[in-house]
Amino acid sequence: MRAITIPQPGGPEVLTWTEVPDPVPGPGEVLIDVVATAVNRADIIQRQGFYPPPPGAPPYPGLECSGVVSAVGDGVTEWRVGDEVCALLAGGGYAEKVAVPAGQVLPVPRGLDLVEAAALPEVACTVWSNVFMLADIQAGESFLVHGGASGIGTMAIQLVKRHGCQVFATAGSPAKLERCRKLGADVAINYRDEDFVERVKAETGGRGVDVILDNMGAKYLMRNVEALARGGRLMVIGLQGGRKAELDLNKLLTKCASVNGTTLRGRPTDEKATIVASVVEHVWPLVEAGEIGPVVDRVLPITEAAEAHRVVEASEHVGKVLLRVREAWNDAGRLVR
Repeated sequence: MRAITIPQPGGPEVLTWTEVPDPVPGPGEVLIDVVATAVNRADIIQRQGFYPPPPGAPPYPGLECSGVVSAVGDGVTEWRVGDEVCALLAGGGYAEKVAVPAGQVLPVPRGLDLVEAAALPEVACTVWSNVFMLADIQAGESFLVHGGASGIGTMAIQLVKRHGCQVFATAGSPAKLERCRKLGADVAINYRDEDFVERVKAETGGRGVDVILDNMGAKYLMRNVEALARGGRLMVIGLQGGRKAELDLNKLLTKCASVNGTTLRGRPTDEKATIVASVVEHVWPLVEAGEIGPVVDRVLPITEAAEAHRVVEASEHVGKVLLRVREAWNDAGRLVR
């Protein structure tokens, strides 16, 4: 098969579409003929040499994909050859084929084509596991997401608003702020010229927000704590603003608040399977009903992976940038076999 490889760390230009060995599904695994994948920040960090795949994962980037099941390993009963699926991966999505544990495979939601489905697994699993399973957000609470126009942000806004919460979102341009509002954000804050802490406090009567989903890490740590309400939960899922920061524990204690750090890629397969099952149960019905959905900025061929990385690295997108791996799909998004 062919896959995007990273011969050496560097800029987008190092991404190379080349022949590599075919994967073989092991016991409990499914082999997927990949139709599309998506660009995530983790792929960029891996390309730069700072985020190696976890042990046993394919060396190629790509944390999600969509496609058609072409083989199943021993012990797999829930999937059959020919099933149209999408999947949460530890790596390997930028390839023509990928083997993945069966518990990390999801059906394509009714109403979406195979290409669109590639935009869902990573964002749905990240938002659902952090905001709903861990932070246990409740209807009537308030929520802040940083990077509201990102793939994670666009999904978070839709899901949390649908849950009956007040939604705050930060973004860096008037156009992105407007997209956040259209997706359901009650308050959109331009982080370039507004202090999100002051705005949150002004909009909540000084109370703060109950849950924050943060992709910045160190740079925003203390400001996020300042923006939390009593009993608030800060969920840190990214380190775009650095790894190390000083935390005033007294501020955390007096608010009876918590700071949680999570990753999805390196979790054990049983934990990922639990998250995927919960997403299929709770999120997929909303997608199929048209109440929420993927936000796709553009679809590029896999041979233009470098351009896709440039777009995401420069934050020129809203939602997801997808890579079409196979040309052999028709207007309905179905693989021509």
